[in-house]
Amino acid sequence: MLKKQRNLTEKCKKSFIGWKLPHTYVILTIILLVVVGLTYIIPGGEYDRVIDPANGKTIVLPDSFHFVEGNRPDFFDIFLSVSRGYVSAADILFLIVFAYGFVYVLKDNGTLDAAVSALLKLMGKRTELLIPVGMLLFGLLGSTLGIFEETYGLVPLFASIMLALGYDNLVGGAVVYIGVATGFAAAMTNPFSVGIAQTIADVPLNSGVAYRAVIFAVFEMVSIWYVMRYARKVKQNPERSVLYGCDEMERSDKKQYDKEVNFTFRRKLCTILFFATIGILLYGTSMLGWYIDEISSLFLAMMVVAGVVGGSSLNEICLTFIESTKSVVSSILVIGFTRGILIVMKEALISDTIVYYLSSLLDIGNPVISAIGMLFLQSIINIFINGSSSQATITMPIMAPVADIVGVSRQTAVLAYCFGDGFSDMFWPTNCSLECGLMGIPLERWYKFITPLFLIMTILQVFFIALSVYVY
Repeated sequence: MLKKQRNLTEKCKKSFIGWKLPHTYVILTIILLVVVGLTYIIPGGEYDRVIDPANGKTIVLPDSFHFVEGNRPDFFDIFLSVSRGYVSAADILFLIVFAYGFVYVLKDNGTLDAAVSALLKLMGKRTELLIPVGMLLFGLLGSTLGIFEETYGLVPLFASIMLALGYDNLVGGAVVYIGVATGFAAAMTNPFSVGIAQTIADVPLNSGVAYRAVIFAVFEMVSIWYVMRYARKVKQNPERSVLYGCDEMERSDKKQYDKEVNFTFRRKLCTILFFATIGILLYGTSMLGWYIDEISSLFLAMMVVAGVVGGSSLNEICLTFIESTKSVVSSILVIGFTRGILIVMKEALISDTIVYYLSSLLDIGNPVISAIGMLFLQSIINIFINGSSSQATITMPIMAPVADIVGVSRQTAVLAYCFGDGFSDMFWPTNCSLECGLMGIPLERWYKFITPLFLIMTILQVFFIALSVYVY
């Protein structure tokens, strides 16, 4: 059995160009060691921060940078950072466990199979429309309301639905993740990116929205096209899935739904409960200020309710929940590892120093090149600073005056921040590993899928940033 698992794991590491990609933990270990090495090369430093009396937010004083002594990790600290990373990421880890538990209970009692069977009967060959409609909806939520973390619990749900429709886990996860991440990055009125950045940069709130609306439309259309193109290939030939051959992956073929699955009264109630859970989640996050802990608790509660409504005993629900955790352990462990990398940077106090050095490179005489430089610098900074609001409060007080110096509009500086903070979230392992955990897919397989789209998006970002120099 162990030999079989090793063979399957080796298959899972094969890349699309014939050579074997390193295991996810090897990739992350290399990144961790590089960061540890940087702590001995880059001196610690920090900016002074004050509370803005206008909005109560912490902002950075751009001319206040000074060097300080950070905590450089020794050999044992490298391993300690990983352990502390798991503790720091506990809320995210349990969100994934409980969300998967809820989905697994619905799958175990036949609700998902019955619902998909009914959906296929109702939509016929039009089930593919769920992809563009879903991506556009999530994109609009991200672009206008700043929805992002609130969709975490929906990723495994959509992954299961698309798997049952004959695609793979990645298609369902991409509908939510790429849809909302693209909208969040190509933001029109996102209060957590555009709103904060424009406020700090002293730019009229939500100004320049027409240009950003065009950007949103272009990026969302490209994303939808890319995901649908991949989904069609997987539907026609399962071997073209980037997940093909992975031992932790499974695939449901549409043929198994040719015969209608009995949609019993209990399964109908569980389906109603499924949609009610999504509704409660959206209401709680948008109206009640819910975040990770509340979302996790919702899925835990609904897992129990769905089990009871589906006819399971409490003992059976417990056994089903334990069974569900087996499929997510390998994925959620990656998240704690990446959090450990961020802890190393934070304690060494090198994040502000990196921002300081990178921002000093922008005054190069050509506003277009300077604007493109802002884009790439913000993307690089996103490796070291986790969270859009944090990146805005640290970089915008610096980038706004830099924009004045190099002859670039502050609107362009805001756009560079939105692009750099948002789109790179789909690529840097410290960010996308969480979504891979939610989808239940290996990180290296995600890179095989996302790299072509990320390159296309990078070209579009450069084009729109360069054009913004003349638009703003």
